[in-house]
Parts: sequence; C-alpha cells; structure tokens
Amino acid sequence: MTTHLTLNNGVELPALGFGVFQTAPAETVVAVEAALRTGYRHIDTAAAYGNEREVGEAIRRSGLDRSEIFVETKVWISDYGYDAALHAFEKSAAKLGVGQLDLLILHQPLPTDFHLTIDAYRALEQLLADGKVRAIGVSNFMRENLDELLGATSVVPAVNQIEIHPYFAQRDVLAADAERGILSQAWSPIGGITFYRTGGTSTLDDPTIAGIAAAHGKTAAQVMLRWHLQEGRSAIPKSVTPHRIEENFDVFGFELTEAELRAIDALDEGVRRGPEPASLTLETAGFKIPEA
Repeated sequence: MTTHLTLNNGVELPALGFGVFQTAPAETVVAVEAALRTGYRHIDTAAAYGNEREVGEAIRRSGLDRSEIFVETKVWISDYGYDAALHAFEKSAAKLGVGQLDLLILHQPLPTDFHLTIDAYRALEQLLADGKVRAIGVSNFMRENLDELLGATSVVPAVNQIEIHPYFAQRDVLAADAERGILSQAWSPIGGITFYRTGGTSTLDDPTIAGIAAAHGKTAAQVMLRWHLQEGRSAIPKSVTPHRIEENFDVFGFELTEAELRAIDALDEGVRRGPEPASLTLETAGFKIPEA
C-alpha cells in the first residue's frame, strides 16, 4: 500500500506522522530525532504544545533536507481573527525555523466566537495564496462546523484532524470529511486517550485487537495504525520511547483482512474521550501563545 496520501490540492503527505502532543520540550528534540532516524517524514506539532522550537531543532540536527520533511502545526484559539492568525503563522514559522509550512490548521472550532474562526481561516487562505503554506486545514471540526466554515470561505480544508480510535470512530465526521474531499487525520490513533480513563478496557488491552495482533505477529498498536491506513486515513501516533517509535512505524509490511477491519470497526462505543469541541471557549481555554 502507498505510504503517502494526496490532499485535495494535490499536495502529498506521508500517511503516518509523528506527534508531539504533551511531549515536554526537554524530551521533544530527542524524540523527533529518533522518529526521523526511524523513517518518519511527517511531524505534527502545534503552537499550544509549546514545543515547536524543539521540533525545529530536531529537524535541523537530523541532517535531512527541509524538502524531505512534511511539517504540520496548528493555530491556537487565542490567535483567531485575521491579523492574529497571520501573526500566529509568523510565530510558528520562526520557532520551527522554516520559511514555509507544509500544513497549517486551526486547532479547534470556536463555536461561541465562530466569526473569529472564520477570520482566522481566511488568514490561512491568504497564507496559502502567498505560498507561505502548502496546505491548510482544521482540527476537531464537527459536521456543523464544516458547514458553517465552508459557507463563509472559499478553500475547502485539506485535512480535519480529529479523535479517532477503535473505541471512538466518529463515523459521521469521517463521512462529512469524505463528502467534502477532506482527509481525515487521526489524533490518539491507538487510543492513548483511553489509557487514562477510570474503569473499562484500554484499546491496547482489547481482546479483539489482541487476537488480530496475535494472528499477524504484531502488537495491538501496530494493528490499530494499520486499520487507519487501510481505511484511508492519516494517523499521528506519539511516543518518546525509542522502541515504540520504531514499532509504530513498522506497519507497512502486513495487511489486515476485510473481516479484521470490520471487527475493529465494530468496537466503536461512540464515546468521546477528549474534550467536547463545542465546550472550548476563549474564557475556558484561551491562553497567550508566546512570541518567537
């Protein structure tokens, strides 16, 4: 199977990315360096993670040409609005040490101030037109958010990054993305967010996934990442552990059967583990993103 996916504007991105959500700045350089050594060529960060500078340092240390690495980052809600989002690009690009971003996305919808969301996206459209970014998109947008955005802007998002794992598949959002030609990108793709809830089963301990993993001589994490890839999604696993970083990348040498894919699909509980997108407001989640 292909290791790359083509976005709706013709730009290609490596289907499997490396994420640094909740990775402390002190650990980020080493983790990203390990990921790049392993073979990852797509790094996903965000202004709100506070580690863009360290991602940039790891890219420089890697010795790889900038053109070989697909760099994705996100604008936080505190920087929504047209001028603020333009400046958010400048901050992120400077911290990352790059002149152009491969993918810039809005981190959350802001339903209580959606006019700011629209203005921020219009800034992304301008950055795209100016060649400062190669593709633009959104994150955690539900069907109604996409409808409202597309009713007021002209560029269809290339990507919608959302919580997707076997216990929360967001089929309606996946369908909404597909209908509009938007690539769905999974955060928490191996259900890392399920590890922290009280009671119940973690996806890593799920007996169905464990059985499929045993049949292929693979781990549960590898099976879940393969599930995403075979269903045409981009996935952004994260780890700071070298052997896990390598393990999560080793998912291109086997194939799940149609019955196995459907068995994983059937695990969907329809229960969100991450924040409800509509619940984020500037009052509850707004914080200043530092200057470069």
